[in-house]
Amino acid sequence: MALKITEQCINCDVCEPECPNEAIYEGELHYLIDAKKCTECVGHFSEPQCVVVCPVDCIPKDSDHEETQQQLELKYLFLKKSLAGD
Repeated sequence: MALKITEQCINCDVCEPECPNEAIYEGELHYLIDAKKCTECVGHFSEPQCVVVCPVDCIPKDSDHEETQQQLELKYLFLKKSLAGD
């Protein structure tokens, strides 16, 4: 499943540059995650990098966007292909 950033976000700016899929962006009140781009870092790292660097632990799984490991892997492959321009 994709991740989400909660209202506890302190806008510290450390998560956005860590996202290999460029899924994190600045929202009106705090950073947000585009569920269509979030693979929980599958294909890149063994654990979500935004979660690793977040100092306030405000990035849980998003129950509104449930995905299996296989679905995350397929999303990663699709995004990789799209970014390559194929």
